[in-house]
Amino acid sequence: MDKLVFDIETKNSFDDVGGRENLKDLDVSVVAVYSYDEDKYFCFDEHELSSLGEMLKRAKLIVGFASKRFDIPILAKYFNFNVASIPHYDILEEVEAKLGRRIGLGILAEANIGAGKTGHGMEAIELYRRGEIEKLKEYCVNDVKITKEIFDLVREKGYLWIPERGASPMKKLELSYKEAEESPQGQLI
Repeated sequence: MDKLVFDIETKNSFDDVGGRENLKDLDVSVVAVYSYDEDKYFCFDEHELSSLGEMLKRAKLIVGFASKRFDIPILAKYFNFNVASIPHYDILEEVEAKLGRRIGLGILAEANIGAGKTGHGMEAIELYRRGEIEKLKEYCVNDVKITKEIFDLVREKGYLWIPERGASPMKKLELSYKEAEESPQGQLI
């Protein structure tokens, strides 16, 4: 069973669907995934989501950033299985629980891996609307690369550096992730 790091982009914005309370009305444009088993990045457009579904069904863990509150509710309508039931590590949720506030993926990336995001969600929507699907896929894959590197730091070191507002020293935020072990019969314990 695979571990997958993923991110989605949407065709439309909250303004297009009447606000954040209509999150489920957003539509997927592309989904990028990193597979630990295959050591490979994949990107699926809206017409390839059945292939994504097959990957998700084989996942023992999915990893994302703000993915429980954004990506999963949007993806749920595309599958005939409960995607929310897959074990899930949401980096932002873990950071928020310890820090008491949200922090952006770009800020975390700059502080911890020395690289930032290549754009933001509204730019991704514009790429979709202009039909620039390859650029959109590159953007989404880049977000997955950043998310994977941050997750790998949590797994290996057990912490992330958090920039403090208006102060130069960064705060070391302890985070934990423990691999589930498999029994000799191949079941997670």
